[in-house]
Amino acid sequence: MDRSEQRVVFYQLSRKFVQEGQAVPAQSRQLIHYALALGHHVGVIDCFTSKLEIPLDDYRGWVARLPTGEGRRKLDGLLRFGEIEVNVGHTKMLRTAFESGGAFSPSETQWSRQIVDLLNAIDEEPALYLMVRRQGWAAKR
Repeated sequence: MDRSEQRVVFYQLSRKFVQEGQAVPAQSRQLIHYALALGHHVGVIDCFTSKLEIPLDDYRGWVARLPTGEGRRKLDGLLRFGEIEVNVGHTKMLRTAFESGGAFSPSETQWSRQIVDLLNAIDEEPALYLMVRRQGWAAKR
């Protein structure tokens, strides 16, 4: 994938389900919600919905305008690792970064508002989280 085609995609958890065919012992059936929190080792699959796509170079510029601190460092992690998770433990620092960001372009202002809305949703339902991925990352490793 050409660098100009690389994108950053923000995915929001839309639902979880137990993979069909996974045996759940009878004595554990009442713990299904706990199992959902445990994740993939018990056959739970997370389903994500794309909420925001940004060209990689635009993402770099947008994040560079954020104030130095934890929020910016979290988002910079995408550039190093190709993927980051945003959960309830990150919402306050990220919201602070976006709300005190520098002179954003109109597009960056819109992206910031969308992300703050997604962060608010996580605060309302802490089981939600975001996966942020750099498309084309695997090809560049």
